[in-house]
Amino acid sequence: MPVRSPKVAVLLAAYNGVLWIEDQLESILNQSAVDVTIFISIDLSTDGTQAWCMAYAAEHTNVVVLPDAGKFGGASRNFFRLLRDVDFESYEFIAFADQDDVWHADKLSRAINAIEFLQMDVYSSNVTAFWPDGKTHLLNKAQPQVAWDFLFEAAGPGCTYVFKRNFALSLKVSMLRNWAQLQMVSLHDWYFYAFARSHGYRWFIDPVPSMDYRQHESNQVGANKGLSALLTRYKTIHDGWWFGQVRIIALLVGQGNDPFVKTWLKLRRWQLMKLSFSAWRCRRRARDKLFFFCICWATALLGRKAQ
Repeated sequence: MPVRSPKVAVLLAAYNGVLWIEDQLESILNQSAVDVTIFISIDLSTDGTQAWCMAYAAEHTNVVVLPDAGKFGGASRNFFRLLRDVDFESYEFIAFADQDDVWHADKLSRAINAIEFLQMDVYSSNVTAFWPDGKTHLLNKAQPQVAWDFLFEAAGPGCTYVFKRNFALSLKVSMLRNWAQLQMVSLHDWYFYAFARSHGYRWFIDPVPSMDYRQHESNQVGANKGLSALLTRYKTIHDGWWFGQVRIIALLVGQGNDPFVKTWLKLRRWQLMKLSFSAWRCRRRARDKLFFFCICWATALLGRKAQ
């Protein structure tokens, strides 16, 4: 009896990635126990990524380059475009990929096994960040999920996400319905996690890393490790961007009328102070709960209005 190989559509967003994309594509095409098709959407690039991908696709029947769609200006809009334009109804699972990582050979099969065995709808995992000098660091996102974490953080890097088809189709319908507002979302992985959790879909965060997460100066969102990353995060919060994204995502996923959300949605000073005391149910990791508490107070006293 032939062994079943689930069909997986891998949606890959590329931009000026010619230095790394071949390693990534090879790691995806070498996935074990799955039948993979890669769909590539390329943001307007200047390093030959488009031509390189077209040549690569001409030699690989299971690699498809989507038609040029101009400039997206960020990974989120590129991934939104992939979900909108790729017809994945004939695939059992849908996965996201960045252009510059290296997947473990069992990344997809492990994700699918977890989804099926645990009866989940969506999977994500920890990753191992690595730098050109050989340094590595485990990025642990697998703390227990809490009541409202999905409105304040992602489940981890979006390049680890694997969806069941029914979830992906539901997500696509909602995205098309709210397409204009969706363009204000800066982090697609955060929005997808929020949509899943707010609509009752079950999400598993695997503590075992599934890929090597390349760090370099061109990363749009990297490992967020160290003091400089913490200061960068604080600046986005102080400037109002982060709480602005919280509000946009909460409204997009239909949580605006929830009694808890209504107590802080306008992000007034006293509301942020009150929200700080719910930190334990707004972030997963212990140190992030403390950071959340402090940020609510700092924003209430010193921060700017949410953008």
